[in-house]
Amino acid sequence: MDLSCAFATSFDTPSHVEVAESLGYRRAWCYDSPALYPDVWMTLGRAAERTSTIGLGPAVLVPSLRHPVVNAAATATLAALAPGRVAVAIGAGFTGRYTLGQRAMRWADVRTYVSVLRALLRGEEAEWEGAVVRMIHPEGFVAARPVEVPVLIGADGPKGLAVAAEVGDGVFSAGIPISAEGGPSWRALLAFGTVLAEGEAPTDDRVLATAGPALAVAYHAVYERGGADAVDAFPGGRTWREAVEQVAPERRHLAIHDGHLVLVNDRDRPAVVEGAPLLTSLSFTGTAAELRERLDGLAAAGVTELAYQPAGPDIPGELERMAAALD
Repeated sequence: MDLSCAFATSFDTPSHVEVAESLGYRRAWCYDSPALYPDVWMTLGRAAERTSTIGLGPAVLVPSLRHPVVNAAATATLAALAPGRVAVAIGAGFTGRYTLGQRAMRWADVRTYVSVLRALLRGEEAEWEGAVVRMIHPEGFVAARPVEVPVLIGADGPKGLAVAAEVGDGVFSAGIPISAEGGPSWRALLAFGTVLAEGEAPTDDRVLATAGPALAVAYHAVYERGGADAVDAFPGGRTWREAVEQVAPERRHLAIHDGHLVLVNDRDRPAVVEGAPLLTSLSFTGTAAELRERLDGLAAAGVTELAYQPAGPDIPGELERMAAALD
């Protein structure tokens, strides 16, 4: 199985990608959530100029954020900066849309977008919003067409998997491996967590700082997708929900995702502390031996790439610990 990394991007991410390359990570994925993180394409471009072997790509692009020509031009630009190293993942949107007060896109619209994007990268004409579009860049302005770039579909259910089987080269899922029989063989799984040192417990401060954001996001996702009853079933869930629901409904989406996958905010903290024992089951957290055993289980389930997202105050240290644990 390939060990890759993923980043809730910051201005330091290009240097962190450089560290990941030195540690042997196969690929670096960067998130596309403009309300939370720096621009994904600028971050990837900076990383491309600091590295030479590690794969690079956004995961996942949200179609509604950009015209397909914009993402085609950005993909072709990155392909010129990092030839042979680029892949992109595209999905219906989680934080990229939820932080804007929008729900996930329809999968039919994602399928159409991916089909248009792929046609553009081949150098073909396509139709978008009633107009004929094509990449008409002169030589030297982006990579020459056709631009051969794998496209993964960020999917966590049957509709997304169907789109992946139809127009994708792989599946990019989060947290839980998704069965994709009959679909693409490239199965990337996004994982969050940390390596526990001997004697370290999930309730320890370092663990809460590094794996706590992943647990907080579980509350965010369950509440957004399952509502009050679903999140109340988690330890500390009711306390978390009641704090969030003190925010006016028209601004609540901003409060829910404050610090998403980067830190544990003040509303999250009581629930994360109470729910800390869940970290070893709800995130990729455990001792090195436990994580290697889990990795074997993921491989048996069909996962071909683990994309580990470090968090906390020492991203290079987290990358190093995980690489050493899974070596």
